[in-house]
Amino acid sequence: MQFPHTPQQAQLPLFEAFMAQPLAPILKNVVESPWSAEPEVFSELSLRGAAGNCLNLLAPILRELSQDQDARWLTLIAPPASLTQAWLRDAGLNRERILLLQPRGAQSAQQLTCEALRLGRSHTVVSWLNPLNASARQQLISAARTGDAQSLNIRLG
Repeated sequence: MQFPHTPQQAQLPLFEAFMAQPLAPILKNVVESPWSAEPEVFSELSLRGAAGNCLNLLAPILRELSQDQDARWLTLIAPPASLTQAWLRDAGLNRERILLLQPRGAQSAQQLTCEALRLGRSHTVVSWLNPLNASARQQLISAARTGDAQSLNIRLG
């Protein structure tokens, strides 16, 4: 049995085939139907590997946050010991816009983070809380909403 001969279309590699598809309808749907009506105030970043490598990955994020146009502080709560003033300088962060805070006495890093978020004097409060259970996460979200701030938790593994 013979099949009628049909001209074969050139087969594009997967990446090129994807790029050939128009993106406008896809982007339009995303813009018109956002995932959440309420802006996210909590984010978490998990980094694994050598401490120096993790800090190198974190540097551009913190640099961008330290140069934010918001007049409020970028606050770092109980950062790892390797995140020193020299590291901040070498990473190009605007040290005039950064507060480094350590909990005192019986105060936990979680409590200090919530307080810094609630006060609203920081546009972003970065914490290194690990583990972070659902209740603690909800406390950070509530405090961030109260202070109109962003909470960023870094998990180093």
